[in-house]
Amino acid sequence: MPSILDSFRLDGQTALVTGASRGLGSAMAAALAQAGADVILVARGDCAATRKLVEAAGRKAHTFSADQASRASMDRLAAVLGDGLPLPDILVNNGGIVRRGEFAEFTQADWDEVMEVNLGSVFRLSQAVVRAWLAQKRRGKIIHIASLLSFQGGIRIGSYTAAKSGLAGLTRLMANELAPHGINVNAIAPGYMATDNTRPLREDAARNRAILDRIPAGRWGEAADLAGATVFLASRASDYMHGHILAVDGGWLAR
Repeated sequence: MPSILDSFRLDGQTALVTGASRGLGSAMAAALAQAGADVILVARGDCAATRKLVEAAGRKAHTFSADQASRASMDRLAAVLGDGLPLPDILVNNGGIVRRGEFAEFTQADWDEVMEVNLGSVFRLSQAVVRAWLAQKRRGKIIHIASLLSFQGGIRIGSYTAAKSGLAGLTRLMANELAPHGINVNAIAPGYMATDNTRPLREDAARNRAILDRIPAGRWGEAADLAGATVFLASRASDYMHGHILAVDGGWLAR
């Protein structure tokens, strides 16, 4: 009788992770490799450190330099999938940015850039991969990286909140349409994680204390906290999950 643990293995599969050069993306790429997948690392920055993590797990690492704020750059990525780079079996849409500012003073430029990186590029890359899967009658797994701001309004991050709320809706829409084709679309909503994006909050003593007081687990999340959820949603163990947004938040939403 096969072990239940076998359903979490990703042997023979390839995953593509955006924003893979550091932080959450790097940790998720490493976790997928440890579960058996080769990984395509996509980022603006240098992916050398993540490549080492993937190769240390005995898997192949492919790298592609792309700027999610540039449609032309992401079109180049889409064009080489299946022709120069493997067509992935698993797509993790992790790459994202945040811009902070009061609503009344928030700039159009900050709105446009965040919406393009966090939502527009996700739509287009997912669409390119899904079209290839459908043409080849292939199954696949898509994991969007949502946010607590997919559920809440937040403050001083208007474009980020709008994009992550939109991503939650896109997750459900894609699941509704693609589940009949054997394509699972789900999302992970990380809580307050210790990343470069949250550095200003952690360095503000009052905000840091207020956030920690709200988190039942009593600490900021670490990139490694997403490893299990990522492997689960990428694997056969989650085959009957469609359109779910899985919060990994230390209990924040429970409060």
